[in-house]
Amino acid sequence: MSQPYVIDKMISAKAIDARIEELAREIRATFGTEEKLVVVGLLRGSFVFIADLVRELEDINVEVDFIEASSYGDKMESSREVRILSDLRGEISGRNVLLVEDIVDTGHTLFQVVKYLKGRSPKRLETIALLDKPSRREVEIKATWTGFEIPDEFVVGYGIDYAQRNRNLPYIGKVRFT
Repeated sequence: MSQPYVIDKMISAKAIDARIEELAREIRATFGTEEKLVVVGLLRGSFVFIADLVRELEDINVEVDFIEASSYGDKMESSREVRILSDLRGEISGRNVLLVEDIVDTGHTLFQVVKYLKGRSPKRLETIALLDKPSRREVEIKATWTGFEIPDEFVVGYGIDYAQRNRNLPYIGKVRFT
């Protein structure tokens, strides 16, 4: 079991909602509303973000799919070895794709999943991350859109977990061990 900790609120639910509205406007301006957009959630941490984001894209013909990759397990540090645990169900060849990530830390997961998806020949592939920790980057990658840049803190909430706990918090909080 994990050691005892408290959670200090970093980003409120209200701030997250406002930022998602802004991001949806930018995505709409980039992709337009004419063609279908395949929104691919990178599980598990992105599930809350993707749900709120696609609701804001209500005027776009959106198809939702998921891919599950892991480099953390139940640890606080990335193993840097990215494994695809569950693949897409649909086809993305020749289609516009938006890959949704919860947090870009070392960058290994996003880098490997982008490379993997590009191998399937999408028409266009863009990325969005709710959170970005640029101080931790180990590979050269940056999401097309970022919700919030944060310092090197271990965070939970809004779909992001620590050992499968705290995903249900409506805000982003910093974990402080006691």
